Amino acid sequence: GETAAKAVSLWEDVAELGSFGQELKGKFQKEEDIKVDDIAVGVGNVDVSDGGDAKPKAMVVNPWDVEGEIDYNKLVDKFGSQLLDEELLRRLEAAVLKIGKVKELHPWIRRSIFFSHRDLNRILDCVEKGEPFYLYTGRGPSSAAMHLGHLVPFMMTRWLQLAFDVPLVIQMTDDEKFLWKGEYIDGDDNLDHYRGLTVENAKDIIACGFIKEKTFIFSDCEYVGSMYPNIARIWKAVTYSTARAMFGFEPSSNIGQSAFPAIQAAPSFPSSFPVVLGAKRDSKMACLIPCAIDQDPYFRMTRDVAHKLTPADHPLGGKPALFHSKFFPPLQGATGKMSSSDDSSAIFLTDSAEEIERKIKSFAFSGGQETSKLQKELGANLEMDVSYQWLRFFLDDDEELEKIGKDYGSGSGEFWATGMVKNRLISILKGMVKEHQERRAEVSESVVSEWMAERKLTFE
Repeated sequence: GETAAKAVSLWEDVAELGSFGQELKGKFQKEEDIKVDDIAVGVGNVDVSDGGDAKPKAMVVNPWDVEGEIDYNKLVDKFGSQLLDEELLRRLEAAVLKIGKVKELHPWIRRSIFFSHRDLNRILDCVEKGEPFYLYTGRGPSSAAMHLGHLVPFMMTRWLQLAFDVPLVIQMTDDEKFLWKGEYIDGDDNLDHYRGLTVENAKDIIACGFIKEKTFIFSDCEYVGSMYPNIARIWKAVTYSTARAMFGFEPSSNIGQSAFPAIQAAPSFPSSFPVVLGAKRDSKMACLIPCAIDQDPYFRMTRDVAHKLTPADHPLGGKPALFHSKFFPPLQGATGKMSSSDDSSAIFLTDSAEEIERKIKSFAFSGGQETSKLQKELGANLEMDVSYQWLRFFLDDDEELEKIGKDYGSGSGEFWATGMVKNRLISILKGMVKEHQERRAEVSESVVSEWMAERKLTFE
């Protein structure tokens, strides 16, 4: 029992042990008969009972899997990022108001949905000094239909582009999806399937409303040549043992998976875009990446080697800055994140108004009480109620959101019951998805080609 406890403590202290961790786990399991299943990548948390049996907690967060009830404070502590504090929020608000393109902070920032960062303060230093930066985000095209959770980083990135009036590059990782999910069928493969999904997903991304002359969308399969010098530099700078420990690669992992992190890292450096950004090796242009916090491990690796790819006087030491969001919860419960593989967990951008209403009424987990009497006495658990949590994402009016939360949480007023809250959410989602579908219908494949053409973006 004591040896097991020490082993578990060691595993908790050393992040992302990868395949070595699996070997170590196996050794201690034989000696102490313990079970630890979630230490390979990202965050692994283990409880040890008095009897010496280790039981995994619910939270699992890594670039490929997000499960269970998420403790964001613990996640920030484990990953080593920083929470947005009041001083940084004031600086951010002052910066965007001075530029004058927006009138206030985005609701997701005000509501701490985007809550964590790496070097956002140094991006604001650049803004205050008039030094340039660009935005970088991406999408792994795993399905033809994107869902609302996929829109979150793009909607925030759209706001950041408008607020700071900066260029944006959007990486479509069709290669990644093939490396992890691809198949060989009758002597052929389905790489072209994922390349086709890139085009379909790009239509949804364009429909989000980015500024065309400031935005470049690219497929890894098509654009990798321009990034290749930086990819090679990253490969040279990162040892395999580091990559294995950080991403949990196993002997069964294909060599493309082991090589891919450098491809996702390369757009963090402006010199990967000699035409699009007009950047050379000596460029001091900074990079800000809005993303869900599960993508952080990719960019921790990137930041560790950034000084080898940028000039010594780069304002962030070459490191990309990150702006992390919380996860958009699935319909069945306000834990983990939404999945494309489970139709009943998500509202897809292709869903009809009838499907949206059916899914919310049938599947959206309620934090309300079992009876009207108890609901009026105790009120709802807002943290567990999916409809209320989704309203935090998609209801812009702070006063109305506060009223709904007060009524529902106390079991009184206009929105005292689950049905009222669900109906308000349904009305918002129907309008939002319908408008998106109308914009997307105007995006043809020739329009996609224009957005994906390598060209010099317009920016100061």
